[in-house]
Formats: sequence, C-alpha cells, structure tokens
Amino acid sequence: MNAEQEYQQEVAKVEKRDFTHSWVSSSGFLFYLHVGCLVAFLFGASFMLFTKRFEKINVPVQESTLYTPKYK
Repeated sequence: MNAEQEYQQEVAKVEKRDFTHSWVSSSGFLFYLHVGCLVAFLFGASFMLFTKRFEKINVPVQESTLYTPKYK
C-alpha cells in the first residue's frame, strides 16, 4: 500500500501543477492571454492607422458635376 500511496501523491502533485487539470490557473492564464492579445491588436491597429493615414489627393472633377455646376 505504501507504493500506491506514493503514486497517488505524485499524481496529485502533477495534476496540481498541470495546466489542464487546474481550472483556476488555466482560466486566469487564458483571461490574461486574451487581454494581452486584444491590447496588442489595438496597439498595432492604432499604430498602422497613425503611420498610414489617408492623404488628401487632388482628383480632377468635371465642372458639370460640382455642387454648383458650371456649364459652357
């Protein structure tokens, strides 16, 4: 019986430290992983929008399609 008890203690130690057997530690880890990914995504999107802004370009527009059209 002594060997069986030692085996059960070792299994209990492994399960306590194992990520998949501890719901409390795994849920906390997954929460912070999601928060970190969200922060990284928002930072990346903001940085991309900051560096790649839309530039105003001059596009030739026909005078007859303006708000106040000019006719010949």
